[in-house]
Order: sequence, then C-alpha cells, then structure tokens
Amino acid sequence: MNLALLLAYISAVLLLLLTPGPVVALVTGTAARHGPRRAFATVLGTNAASLVLIMLASLMLAGLLTLPGPLLYGLALAGSGYIGVTAWQDLRAGPAGGPSEAGSGGVARGFWTGISNPKDLLFFVAFFPQFISITHNTGASLLILSGLWVLFDLLVLSLYIWVIGRWMAGKQGERIGRLSAWLLLLMGLAGVFYNGARCLELFS
Repeated sequence: MNLALLLAYISAVLLLLLTPGPVVALVTGTAARHGPRRAFATVLGTNAASLVLIMLASLMLAGLLTLPGPLLYGLALAGSGYIGVTAWQDLRAGPAGGPSEAGSGGVARGFWTGISNPKDLLFFVAFFPQFISITHNTGASLLILSGLWVLFDLLVLSLYIWVIGRWMAGKQGERIGRLSAWLLLLMGLAGVFYNGARCLELFS
C-alpha cells in the first residue's frame, strides 16, 4: 500500500469536509432548526449521494463512462441552481414547526443536495481517480477510498451536529438555520455564475 498517497487522500478528504459548503450548511441548518435526528437523516442522504458519485468515478476509471467538460459544468450548473432554489424556499418558509417544515433536511433533501453539490461532483470526477493507485488492485483501492470517505464524512458531519445541538438551541438555533439557508443561497448563486461562465467559454 502506498501510505504517502493514502495520507494525501485523507488530508484532501478532511480539508474538503471541513471547508464550509452546501452539505455542511444544510446539515448544520437542519440540526439547528429541526434537531439531531433529522440532521442525521440528512447525513445518510448525503452519504448515499457520495456513494453514487464514487460509482460514477469508478465507471470512468474503467472506461465505461466519460464526462466531457461541457457536460460536467452543465451538471454543476444544474446542481448549483437546485441548491439555490431550495435555499430560497427555506428562507421563505416559516420557523421550525411551521407548515413548510418538511422542506428542510431529511434523507431525500440530503441526497439531492449531495448529488448536486458542485464541490463534491468535481472532487470525485477530477480528483478522486488520482488516488486509485494506493494499492495494486483497483477494486481494493476503491473499497478503501470509499470506506474512508464514508467514515470521515460521518465523523465530521456528526461533529457539526453535536456542536449545534450542544451550544445552539432555541432562538439561536433558528438564527443559525436561517444563516445556513442564506449561505446555501449564496453558494448556489456563485455556482450558477461560475459554472454558467465556464459553459459559455466552452461553447464560445
């Protein structure tokens, strides 16, 4: 096993997970407004999305799937749009416990946010394959890399949920939830402008 490459992968995964992004904003916002149970359900959804992206990366490594630049940025553009629209819906919704409570968090929302997260999409498609040579067996490498991702993803997001549940509750939690929704909206808009510009460059 190539330990240096494995350590580089672990460092990259931790850096990616600790850096605020749509998934972190969704999970923390859900924990603040709806409690840890719903937040953990959201984490299960984001983990399922990660496994789907890992499967796509595996198909690309096997030569069974190709994602040209325009398609990749088009997917990222659509994903950013989804994140922005759902965040705007959360901001228009009432406080936790209101009629639109089902709009925040949950397995389905976590899955679709994870699968449409441009940061994760680009990581798994462009960055993940670089670590496939940690062992001489591609299948074993995929199993190790996937297992480590799921493990650290659960640990880091669980840490966020614990911090929110331990120190931020009540009205403060509601404020954190709305702040997370605003961050999701800004991330979605930034992704739309960035990936939209890249699509225009590729087609111009």
